[in-house]
Amino acid sequence: MSGKSNFWEVTPLSDMTSAEWESLCDGCGKCCLHKLEDEDTGELAYTDIACELLCLDTSQCKDYKNRTQKVPECLLLTSETVSEYQWLPSTCAYRLVSEGKPLAQWHPLVSGDLSSVRSAGISVVGRVLSAAHIHPDDYEERVVNWVV
Repeated sequence: MSGKSNFWEVTPLSDMTSAEWESLCDGCGKCCLHKLEDEDTGELAYTDIACELLCLDTSQCKDYKNRTQKVPECLLLTSETVSEYQWLPSTCAYRLVSEGKPLAQWHPLVSGDLSSVRSAGISVVGRVLSAAHIHPDDYEERVVNWVV
């Protein structure tokens, strides 16, 4: 072992290059799921309904560059907003790094394998439907508990 640190272990989110920032995303697609908030408790529940821009076969955004224009409710994740977004899954690398926690062994930056996210059962591929096919009145029926 060389003792060399990985960039995400030594570089604050705010100091990362664009390439480093983007490489933190494991591509799981969980952040692109519609969420419901309980009006009384503020508790969030994930649904198995994905943003219409999420490719259901790859869990990648079909128009990443223009996503916030095409989907106004799409939130731009920045180093300043990571800690504000409590809805980020506990497995999210942005959240983990901001909390000073290590990345999971299945994360592509650790495993060296882009397919490790799917192999570990973290990806939404094969588990979600597009919002384009679900009426908003039906979202409550689509709550799932596999997102953590």
